[in-house]
Amino acid sequence: MISKEEVKHIAKLARIGLTEAEIKKFQKELSSILDYFDALKEVDVLKVEPTFHSAEHFFEKKLEIMREDKNKAQSIEIVRKLREAVPDKEKGYVKVKSVLKSN
Repeated sequence: MISKEEVKHIAKLARIGLTEAEIKKFQKELSSILDYFDALKEVDVLKVEPTFHSAEHFFEKKLEIMREDKNKAQSIEIVRKLREAVPDKEKGYVKVKSVLKSN
């Protein structure tokens, strides 16, 4: 089992604070994940061909997996109603709160 100190170290690297209860919880959960990796190590994959992409068969068969990015035409009335519903506007654009802070 992973130690409490290791959990604290991981939390410090991730820059998150953990309570004592969370440390115990993550100790069990991280240990479970590592145990699963140990189980995967025992799987015989010698006869399995490696792939370079999870959707490789789409590329081989030339299947279309991407859609074209098209603008849908909207009625002027719908656009007007949406603009009226927006609480904060500036110069015809929707004004939103900043998500990045400058130092």
